[in-house]
Amino acid sequence: MTDTTTPHSTDETPVDPVDRVLARAEARSGVHVFGAAQALQDEATIGQADTDGEQWDREERAALRRVPGLSTELEDVTEVEYRQLRLENVVLVGVHAQGETVDAENSLRELSALAETAGAVVLDGVLQRRPHPDPATYVGRGKAEELRDIVAAVGADTVIADTELAPSQRRALEDVVKVKVIDRTTVILDIFSQHAKSREGKAQVELAQLEYLLPRLRGWGDSMSRQAGGQVGAGGAGMGSRGPGETKIELDRRRIRTRMAQLRRQIRDFAPARDAKRAERKRHTIPSVAIAGYTNAGKSSLLNRLTSAGVLVENALFATLDATVRRTETTDGRVYTLTDTVGFVRNLPHQLVEAFRSTLEEVGDSDVILHVVDGSHPDPAAQLATVRDVIGDVGARDIPELVVFNKADLLDDDTRLVLRGLEPKAVFASSRTGEGVEELRAAIEAALPLPAVEVRALVPYDRGDLISAIHEQGMILSQEHEEGGTAIHARVGEHLAARLAPFEV
Repeated sequence: MTDTTTPHSTDETPVDPVDRVLARAEARSGVHVFGAAQALQDEATIGQADTDGEQWDREERAALRRVPGLSTELEDVTEVEYRQLRLENVVLVGVHAQGETVDAENSLRELSALAETAGAVVLDGVLQRRPHPDPATYVGRGKAEELRDIVAAVGADTVIADTELAPSQRRALEDVVKVKVIDRTTVILDIFSQHAKSREGKAQVELAQLEYLLPRLRGWGDSMSRQAGGQVGAGGAGMGSRGPGETKIELDRRRIRTRMAQLRRQIRDFAPARDAKRAERKRHTIPSVAIAGYTNAGKSSLLNRLTSAGVLVENALFATLDATVRRTETTDGRVYTLTDTVGFVRNLPHQLVEAFRSTLEEVGDSDVILHVVDGSHPDPAAQLATVRDVIGDVGARDIPELVVFNKADLLDDDTRLVLRGLEPKAVFASSRTGEGVEELRAAIEAALPLPAVEVRALVPYDRGDLISAIHEQGMILSQEHEEGGTAIHARVGEHLAARLAPFEV
C-alpha cells in the first residue's frame, strides 16, 4: 500500500517540503545550494506594532479562510456560516539551467509562499536541471512520470509550475500527472482576486484574469461542435434557427472580449476622480511620496509607522492591492502625502502590469519614490532590480529615489555592510521596532522638492488666510510682526505667490 503521509525527519520534526526538494536536487547534481530565501517572514519576528492601528480589515480578510482536514461535503447546514474551504494540497515543479541554482532556490521558495498565501499546503516537488524547458511537457517525459508518482504518493490535488506555461504544455502535463496543473501566473492572479477590495481593484484583477484566460480556453465534447441549421438546428427548432456556425468556444471568446472592453471603459471611468484629487494636490503644491517595493517588504507597515494610517498589515504576499494615500507633515510644517502601492514580485505577469497601470500612475506622478527593500531577504539585489524594472515600465526612472532597507532589527553587522555596498546612500529602518524611522523622516524631508518661488511680503493682519496658506503649503524662512502686518520671508508655490504679489516688499 502506498504511503500517503508527509515525510518527517527522524526526530519527528516536520521537514520543509521545499528544503526536501532542494536537497534531492543537490544530491543529484552535486551542487550545493546556498541560502534559504524565505519569502514569508518568520512568525517569531513579525510582531504587531501599535502604529498599525485597529486593523478592521483583518476580520473581513479572515472570513474566507482555508483550513486543513475540512471535508467538502457539508454534514450540517450551519457549517455554511463559517465560509471555510479545504486547504489544497499542491506539488511544485521547476526547471533551471546550469549555474542558476541559487536563483532557482529563491524562485521555488517564493512560489511556495505564493501557494501558501493563495490557500494551499505544499507537500513536495521536483526541481530539474536542463538547458531549456521541454516544449511538450515543460519537464520532459521521464521527469513528468516521476512527478506523477510523487502526486499519487502524497495525495496532491494540484501541480504548480514555477513559470508561465504555454496552453499545450499545461494540457500535456495534465495528461501525464492526472491532476490539475497551473502555473505561477495563475497563482498570482488568484491571490489578487482574493485580496482585491475596491471596485477599481476588482475590475483590474478581472481584466488581468480574462487576458490570461483568453488564449487558454478549452472545449470538451459538444462544446466544439458547430451549430447546425434546418430541422436539426437549435435542438430541432426548425426554420428560423439557422445560426452563423460559430462554435461554443468562439462564442466564449467573443463574450470575453466584450467583457474586457467593458472593464477597460470602467477602469478609464475611475480616472477622472483620481486625476481631480491629484490636480488638487498639485494646485496646492503638495509634494507626494510613493512607497514602492517588493511584496512583503513592509511597505504598509512603514506607512503605518510614519503616519499611523491603520492600513491592513499581514504576513502574506500581495496583502495590499489598492493604493492608499495619507497626509503628513515635515518638522518645519510642510505638508506632503505618502502613497502605499501594490507590491511587485519576480516574473510579475505582464497582464497585471497593464491592468494596474492606473494604480501605478501614483508612482509615475510622485515627487519622490520611497523604495522599500526587505533587508533580511537573501537576495536584496534581485528585489531592487525587479522593482526598478517595473518603475521603468511606468516611466518613472527619472524621479528621485530613496532606498530604505526595512526589517533592520533582523540584520547583523556583516549583512548591513553588504547592503551598504549595494546602496551607499540607503537608510536602515525597522517598522517593527521603530529603529531608523526618524532618520528616514529626515531623509524624506531632504528629498522633497522645495517650493519654487521665494517671496518677501508684508501681509496685513486681516489677511490671516494667506499666512495660514503659507504655513500649510510653503516653507517659512523668517516671520516678524510689525505695525502694518506680518513681515514674512518664505518659499511658496506659483499659485500662492500670485496671491501674495500685492503685498510684496
